[in-house]
Amino acid sequence: MVRYRVRGGNPLRGTAFIQGAKNAVLPMIGAALLTAQGRTVLRNVPIIEDVRRAVELATAVGAGVELHESERTLVIDASRLHSPVLPAQIARRFRGSVLFTPALLHRLGEAIVEGVGGCNLGSRNLDFHYLGYKRLGAVVDEGETVIHVKASGLTGATLYLDTPSHTGTENLIMAAALAKGTTVIENAALEPEVLDVIDMLTKMGARISGGGTGFITVEGVEELHAVEHTVMPDRLDAGVFAMAAAITQGEVSLVGTGLDLGVVRYKLEQMGVDFARQGAVLQVRCDRPLRPINIITDTYPGFATDLQSPMMTVAALADGTSYIHERIFDGRFALAAELNKMGANVEVAGSRAIVRGATPLTGAHVTAHDLRSGIALVLAGLAAKGETVIDSGYLIDRGHAHLAPRMRALGADITQEISEP
Repeated sequence: MVRYRVRGGNPLRGTAFIQGAKNAVLPMIGAALLTAQGRTVLRNVPIIEDVRRAVELATAVGAGVELHESERTLVIDASRLHSPVLPAQIARRFRGSVLFTPALLHRLGEAIVEGVGGCNLGSRNLDFHYLGYKRLGAVVDEGETVIHVKASGLTGATLYLDTPSHTGTENLIMAAALAKGTTVIENAALEPEVLDVIDMLTKMGARISGGGTGFITVEGVEELHAVEHTVMPDRLDAGVFAMAAAITQGEVSLVGTGLDLGVVRYKLEQMGVDFARQGAVLQVRCDRPLRPINIITDTYPGFATDLQSPMMTVAALADGTSYIHERIFDGRFALAAELNKMGANVEVAGSRAIVRGATPLTGAHVTAHDLRSGIALVLAGLAAKGETVIDSGYLIDRGHAHLAPRMRALGADITQEISEP
């Protein structure tokens, strides 16, 4: 049981070190299981709960995994995989469990998925993953509580994704990497994290072309080998710290190699936030009232749905009316009711939200409904008068490493409380 306490009113100032990307490291752990020889080394690994669950899953199927937290390094030896079962008690706790399926298919001939978890975000099924496996020659048996995927060998095929899901793209690339022949994936995801996973797989010996074009070709190879790879910085973590500087009228330097916030930066600039690139450091400053904003979430390179919830918090403090259209996940607006408890004025109608600001926020007892609404409530607490208590803090820890100490280093008054259930 994890709870966060945040006492607002302090402008954040200093340097924030951005963690490795959650959405890159999880498929990389799955990719490390594709090779039967050698030990894979992943660096700049975020020490988050989803990584811990991934380590538990990898261990459950027979991999030897060493997580060196102080060095933010994972060492994975997948030479002795022995179980095709992704046990429900682990798998249901995070959605990334599905990324282990390709390795189990290639190494053991089957994968038994007892549960797939993650955040409750409405219609977010995994049908296109399994339809892709079928097109590659697998047999998929979907029960009420278990999904059983079997394949004596996969064969290349032409695949089309109804939506350019980064998880779906990564999963099918991994499945195709060791399949016989050529696989073409149309309408593939364009995210930088997908390109980072492709970079790692290419180092491992995979033959992949077209990354970043939406049209990926994979020429199957007979085997892959272990490599060392450094995980890219987390764009979402960086976006949150940029917003924290904005809503507290502070100044924060973001440190992360090759950091690029893309459209999120442009939207924050429209609201009055200043950005300055100083070599490898991105400086974020806000010393003026925030202006309202219009947002439509979309797949990359559009505005990331994962940052829509934190931006709703920023919009609540802007001087005017903001409009948000959520086009990706229909469960993203659970945050609105929690923000309204704190004094915000957010009205939701279907996939659209109207945020009327600026409304002074007051600390309250609120609940994180998912990872992104949880971190949005932390931001609200930083700007609110008094104390904000956020329950279900485990969800926040799924995606942000050492959040409380990193924010305290910037002057925030925030503590994490952990108790037995």
